[in-house]
Amino acid sequence: MTDRSTYVLDSFALLAFFRAETGGPHVRSLLTDTTTQTAIATVNLGEVAYRTEREFGFERVQDVLGRVIEFQIDVVDVDRPLALVAARHKAIYKMSYADCIATALAQRLGGRLVTGDLDFKLVEHLVDVEWLAQDT
Repeated sequence: MTDRSTYVLDSFALLAFFRAETGGPHVRSLLTDTTTQTAIATVNLGEVAYRTEREFGFERVQDVLGRVIEFQIDVVDVDRPLALVAARHKAIYKMSYADCIATALAQRLGGRLVTGDLDFKLVEHLVDVEWLAQDT
């Protein structure tokens, strides 16, 4: 990572962008802003991939992964320390392990977590959450 502002995307954020949902334009602005760095954990990218394949097919997944490269989203592998911090969060908070991974990554990078997933209200005291507008 660089000295630029860092934003950690959870699957909700990336899916909002690729599905052209209400929060998508804000995610696009982060992806195209040269003063920001965006990151996503491999687990959260995997969520984007399987949900995209279920809804739109495997070919669309390839397009999505190409766009991740195009937008220079830093895809961060889950190492032992990150997995164990996420495990601690999972033990304490009633949220998915993948959401705990995103939380732990935001903590590690000192970045803002971008989401519309209300489960992250549980960890707002741990990370700075940037809330996306949601489709109603």
